[in-house]
Amino acid sequence: MNLALWLERTAKVHGDRPALFLGATQVYNYAQFLRAAQGLSAALGARDIGPGDRVAMFMKNCPEYLVAFFGIWARGAAVVPINAKLHANEAAFILENAGAKLCLVTPELGAELALATTVPLVDVKSEAFGEMCAHAPVPLVAREDSDLAWLFYTSGTTGKPKGVFISHGMLRSTSLSFVLDCDEVSSQDAAFYIAPMSHGAGIYAPIHVAKGARHITPVSGGFDEVELLDMARDHGPLSMFMAPTMVRRVTDVAKAKGLRGEGIKTVIYGGGPMYLADIVDAVDWFGPRFVQIYGQGECPMAITALSRDDVADRDHPRWRERLGSVGRAQSVVEVQIGGTDGTPLPNGEVGEIMVRGTPVMPGYWQNPDATAKTLVNGWLKTGDMGFLDEEGYLTLRDRSKDVIISGGTNIYPREVEEALLSHPEVHEVSVVGRPNAEWGEEVVAFVVMTPGTAFDQAVLDAHCLTQIARFKRPKSYIQLQELPKNNYGKVLKTELRRRMEDAT
Repeated sequence: MNLALWLERTAKVHGDRPALFLGATQVYNYAQFLRAAQGLSAALGARDIGPGDRVAMFMKNCPEYLVAFFGIWARGAAVVPINAKLHANEAAFILENAGAKLCLVTPELGAELALATTVPLVDVKSEAFGEMCAHAPVPLVAREDSDLAWLFYTSGTTGKPKGVFISHGMLRSTSLSFVLDCDEVSSQDAAFYIAPMSHGAGIYAPIHVAKGARHITPVSGGFDEVELLDMARDHGPLSMFMAPTMVRRVTDVAKAKGLRGEGIKTVIYGGGPMYLADIVDAVDWFGPRFVQIYGQGECPMAITALSRDDVADRDHPRWRERLGSVGRAQSVVEVQIGGTDGTPLPNGEVGEIMVRGTPVMPGYWQNPDATAKTLVNGWLKTGDMGFLDEEGYLTLRDRSKDVIISGGTNIYPREVEEALLSHPEVHEVSVVGRPNAEWGEEVVAFVVMTPGTAFDQAVLDAHCLTQIARFKRPKSYIQLQELPKNNYGKVLKTELRRRMEDAT
């Protein structure tokens, strides 16, 4: 089933309901939302874009994001949402790898991308995009559950982004699991898009469309604590996705201003480690408004969930252990802990978290080798380590792929290492994460310079900015004469982390 059918059904019965907002200003009701998406679908057809083709989106959050989603799906094509924080060269790689026929952009991102790609670009704030949405509507293209809907790019340990194949059926399963395991949705609610719509926040859009809820993009286009609290008070009830660091920041601001979060219905948090003290503080201040989820691109938002009641409970004798977990398996998946050979481990033993079910990807885009390593005997090997207790609560222990999570966004060390190693005066480098009170983690680079060359942090930082996105660059550079290694020549990152701790 084509997910765009949810918009069509809602608009036919509730066309006059408010749909898309920029701040407090209504942009479209549901009838207008559908009409714009249908027009875009027709315009894509006029550009020879058809079922199965990929249309990329390199955009900051805006109301047009959802028009693009449903217009592309209505045509039978697949969306390729690209993280707006990426460097233009990184976005260009994704366009090429995905074989995108078109890329929709917001003005500030399109200017740089135009210099890095030959893929046609359309600015969603331009008259040209408005004309596309005004095309005469055409019928919805039928899709199967197994057809590609969303090509999500997540970097791997090799440093090369991999495209996760997310089908219409996967997104529907995630959407239905949301209302089963996370939160109810009503037509009075508003989805508030403060986290990137290219990621988890956008994944939750379809269920809010199906329920005829409002969709509000903040005027700032992102996360502003005061804007959020004001919008919730005046235009709630709001539901939103937040990274743990965002929860900490909005709690601090609310406490400083004496605001209790009136109008905030639900905060779904995930995407990184949540410190126990932080979520206790948030619930103590705001009350029972929080739900935790654990997922990854390969099983989007749908591995486990920690319910609102569990997050707020302080009476259960093991409430701290539960709150330190990421919850129980969502209704549409099975979760188990596997040993090194994939054999299931008993409760309490730490091993690799494995999951199977309808939201799990069928594989990586045009990458059979990576697919074969990740999908084994029907189970997705997440690369994360953890254990299950007797009640089915899953607790994370380590992220075996050494991923750094900063502000809810994954940063893979190999990407940063390769960027630094492209500098002719850098001999060796190893990148690790360091705890940061505001962002969760920050990037630290241990650098060995070529003999006879000078170590200059400003030069290295400037070089990084020509290679990778700003948010990925190291916040600290530490010079070493040599990297610690084992007998096989592998860099001992545990030793580097120990040195950081000693220095701190």
